[in-house]
Amino acid sequence: MSYPTYFECFDAQQALREYPIGDAFLQTYAGMSREALRALQQERFLKLVARAWQIPFYQRLWGAAGIEPGDIRSLDDIEKLPVFSKSDIMQSVEQYPPIGDFSGLDIPPPEQRPPVVLHTTSGTTGRPQPILFGPRGREIQAMLVARAYRFMGLKPGATVQSTYGHGMINGGHYIREAVTRYTNAMFLSAGTGLETRSAQQVQLMRDFGVNVLVGFADYIKKLAAVAEECGLVPGEDIRIDMIIGHLGQETRAALRDAWGGAELYDWYGVADTGCIAAEGPDQDGLYVWEDAHYLELLDVEQGKPVMAGENGNMVVTCLYKDDLYPVIRFNTCDITAEVPGENPFRLPFRRIRGFLGRSDNMVKLRGINIYPHSIGGLLASFDAFTGEYICIAERDDTGRDTLTVLVEMHGAVAACVEMAEACRGVLKQKLGIDVGVEPVAPGETAALTEIDKRQKPLRLIDRRAL
Repeated sequence: MSYPTYFECFDAQQALREYPIGDAFLQTYAGMSREALRALQQERFLKLVARAWQIPFYQRLWGAAGIEPGDIRSLDDIEKLPVFSKSDIMQSVEQYPPIGDFSGLDIPPPEQRPPVVLHTTSGTTGRPQPILFGPRGREIQAMLVARAYRFMGLKPGATVQSTYGHGMINGGHYIREAVTRYTNAMFLSAGTGLETRSAQQVQLMRDFGVNVLVGFADYIKKLAAVAEECGLVPGEDIRIDMIIGHLGQETRAALRDAWGGAELYDWYGVADTGCIAAEGPDQDGLYVWEDAHYLELLDVEQGKPVMAGENGNMVVTCLYKDDLYPVIRFNTCDITAEVPGENPFRLPFRRIRGFLGRSDNMVKLRGINIYPHSIGGLLASFDAFTGEYICIAERDDTGRDTLTVLVEMHGAVAACVEMAEACRGVLKQKLGIDVGVEPVAPGETAALTEIDKRQKPLRLIDRRAL
């Protein structure tokens, strides 16, 4: 029977010309004006909108907002389009199981349908969300990750160990595709602590001479402690040059020191969009890949654009996903802020601060908005703080809401109590409200954060609705 194969569905060399990596990246974009970049974005945006009009999900979403074909004539019109989020995708899945009607997969007849890559979210908060990729979109997504790694300074012939999860979730798979297809590094797909035990991960690092670790910062830091438990000295027995991960607001110094002075690089993306932004060699904010994404920062409550430097929800339009599952104004519900000023590479791309918290994981405590993911960064200056914590929101018999932060600390109990009071003072000053701080021994929050099971540890347990 006749139907297309994966690599017959797109031109890899053309995709690399459109979304360059390595030396070609700087050669293409260094010195480009914002006006020239805007023209490139508009060309890709209009092609994307034309594709989206073929898909029932967008026909329904845009039609309900009174939008008709022809109303969107330029990138200036993007704010006319409604924002959507994961809840809209899940509603599509519920109405049109099992994969919804947002991808466009069912439009061509079976003999013309392109190959499809299917992943899902973890499903820890409910039914997993299906995420579909066509060959072109999938490969460009991998190219953008490789662009980030090479821009950061990934050395030729590096040995990379990944702690991103596999199974049905997307992360570990597309990181492997990025490294093995668009760098010349050797790649060890160790996965999470459930897939490869932490002690075995450390052994792999030593045996194969791993010099680059990629994954989520929390687990990578934990692995340094596991190495010491195994009688190995991070930085001597295992020499890590680079750690590339989702660093959030946790202390970089503690993670760097745990691995003997390794260089740290942050990047940001979500399953639906791929790699959106990444740190460069200057380590001064994350460069938004604006040739591939149009990023809006919108006020959490009113949905209006925020000023440069102000916090806002990241709303993303993937300019490259014009085959399966076009993404136009997707609200990630992740918070960041723009970094003002010029960059040393003369790139036309804006920079962001990285992940600052989730708007849908925000705790409203007596009128104050608190983002649990930001707590670690606020406590980073305390030497006794291990970096591990969890926030517990509760409501007492009088109806008063409280927040207690369980903070892992090194040291004697008496010293920890004194340090907890100091932490409480810092949080009150930074958050504008008094919260409880309870010191606990290293490792005691693991069962609550599920750091050994999850790529992203839990930072909030909300018991108010229980």
